[in-house]
Amino acid sequence: MLASTLMLIALLCAGVFIPVPYSEMSPGPTVNTLGDHDGEPVLQISGRRTYATSGHLNMTTVRVTSADYRMNVVEAVYGWLAHDDKVVPHDTLYPDGKTEEQSTQENAEEFSQSQESAKVAALKELGIPVKSWVIVSTVVKDSPAEGKLHAGDVIKEVDGTAVKEPTDVAKLVTKHKPGQDVVFTVVPAKEQAAAEKAHKTATRTDNVTITTAASDDSGAKRAIVGISAGTDHTFPFTIDIKLADVGGPSAGLMFSLGIYDKLTPGSLTGGKFVAGTGTIDDNGKVGPIGGIEMKTVGARDKGAQFFLTPSENCAAAAKDTPSGLRLVKVDTIADALGALKDIRSGDTADLPKCTTKG
Repeated sequence: MLASTLMLIALLCAGVFIPVPYSEMSPGPTVNTLGDHDGEPVLQISGRRTYATSGHLNMTTVRVTSADYRMNVVEAVYGWLAHDDKVVPHDTLYPDGKTEEQSTQENAEEFSQSQESAKVAALKELGIPVKSWVIVSTVVKDSPAEGKLHAGDVIKEVDGTAVKEPTDVAKLVTKHKPGQDVVFTVVPAKEQAAAEKAHKTATRTDNVTITTAASDDSGAKRAIVGISAGTDHTFPFTIDIKLADVGGPSAGLMFSLGIYDKLTPGSLTGGKFVAGTGTIDDNGKVGPIGGIEMKTVGARDKGAQFFLTPSENCAAAAKDTPSGLRLVKVDTIADALGALKDIRSGDTADLPKCTTKG
């Protein structure tokens, strides 16, 4: 009897103190983009007429254990057994040894970019012009571009060829062999910022010559300069999204719908409780996200009746849909607006459905 008791104590101690290479995901907060959060409106628009809204257009989140946290055996088993939690390999959330600081920074950058794309997608859908240009998003430390190009520089040309999309930059640079020079024509970030502040167009450009290096990843060797290119925009009026302590790109769709709703008469939801998720690009294309099963649970717990679901997440979401929640399949902001029209009219029989096959 004593031996059995000691063995049980030893197993319990092992379960508590032995770390396992897993992390846990669980439903996170869900916030109405049409409402207030921490005492102020989530969406704040000035310089343009806005309209009263009703109902809910909730963005949803997933709570995850930190990069530095190591689950023990007991916690992992509990997570596997719990219906509302999901245990996944640690490297799934934090690949290549990513630290908590790196993950937080990456999530913040993705969240910021998702806000910009949400604004662009909403305004494009409304037919409101938005000025866009390609910029240097980041410069890699110790790369050929360090000290020559800077975050926020506007890339006008590469080797005399006009740059219209961020992907154009890599295509033009990789035409070279490693060690060859490439010439960037840029508007310096400070010049661009000053011009925007004065509501003018920057005219000064600099030619910057950079000697390319060879890529050091697992792919084929190619010429690189050590930057990532992105897109920046100038909006005809001010749109601020006030939501702290949220990261990642998955709220893009719901932000875009909230902006659209505030800029148009009437209510998109007709007073219904609609939640959803999905990335969005400048053209209104909705992309997949992680943790869909956690997000549907969190949304339903708060009272959501409908859940706008990226088509690529439909199969996973449909495998275990919370009772009382209807999944609505969307591929674009236009799809979402069409679904919301049916929802507010009560004509929901033909809403696009999610199935376990997609």
